Amino acid sequence: MEFIQQNIFVVAVAIISGTMLLVLSVRRPAGAGAVSAAQATLLINRENAQLIDIREPNEYIAGHLGDSRNIPAALLAQRAGELEPFKDKPVILVCQSGARASAACSTLSKLGFLRVHTLEGGVAAWSEAGLPLKKGAKR
Repeated sequence: MEFIQQNIFVVAVAIISGTMLLVLSVRRPAGAGAVSAAQATLLINRENAQLIDIREPNEYIAGHLGDSRNIPAALLAQRAGELEPFKDKPVILVCQSGARASAACSTLSKLGFLRVHTLEGGVAAWSEAGLPLKKGAKR
């Protein structure tokens, strides 16, 4: 107790910095459902996660993750029926940087999808991690 009284400033700084670290760890800026490229790879390989690229078709054709399905963000709610078989399985939403995917994640969650994630950093982070992209239209 004497140590705390003599070093109150140091103790206060330690408590404040610890609290800030805890808050930042719990509330990540990319959102609760964000997964890194490595985590996404694990979900794809271990749990057969469905990849949904929500970019516009011209962006998708320029380069996309293999086995991803292109459903533009504006059409996601209308075409959610196509994803019905994946309601209980992991679904990873992909955009260019991760920003559009966050909004789309909440759309699918409201429609009853239980395991919706976003690719943190999007296609840019995937490519930066040295993971492959395919060019051209798939589906």
